[in-house]
Amino acid sequence: MTVETAQFARPSAPWQAVPALVMADGTAAHPAYRALLAPAAPLRDVIDAVHAICMLHGRHPGVVDFALARDTDKSAEAWLVEAARAFETERACLVRLVAAAGPLPSTPGQAESEAAIVAQAHALDTLAQSDRTGCAIGAAVALVLDWAPIRDLLNRAARRFGIDITADTLPAAVDTTTLLATAFTSPAVERAILFGTEQVLAQHRGLWSLLESRAVARNRS
Repeated sequence: MTVETAQFARPSAPWQAVPALVMADGTAAHPAYRALLAPAAPLRDVIDAVHAICMLHGRHPGVVDFALARDTDKSAEAWLVEAARAFETERACLVRLVAAAGPLPSTPGQAESEAAIVAQAHALDTLAQSDRTGCAIGAAVALVLDWAPIRDLLNRAARRFGIDITADTLPAAVDTTTLLATAFTSPAVERAILFGTEQVLAQHRGLWSLLESRAVARNRS
């Protein structure tokens, strides 16, 4: 699913472009995501979002696992190992949430929606397995940074479902900052990291737009 990247003010340090992109183009900026955070958000829409997030990121191996396998020079190994372990917890939480949520709400075009998410998952896997130096790291960092608002939604969903889920163990912001500050080793690597970042955010925006369309379709049916 191709989505245009919004324009943003480029920070002074090259690596700062990554968190700036996440802030400008990521999950937290999408109106469909913000609507789901509202206390009065329809439960069926929250359930739909949980199922979709699990379809996209509940798989193993995922983006971070593929990026770890691609880190042949071990330059980001410690951060990637920590992130990969953290996503083991996130996948377990997603499984619990889907079980607590129950079945998907009836929505027109279900088969087409599932096919779109499968295509997104394939695009993410391809991105994280890229041979282009920096691309997989950019994808992994974008996922970790953009997961913070996604986790906020998952936490709220857990409360609405009446269950507790484990706190996230994702790498601390300072560790991610340190990784980014040392990863921009050349203009070519910089471009690859930013490409990986942009493409992950594009897939996430596509997911929220899909969920928004599904909510509209349910209201019309």
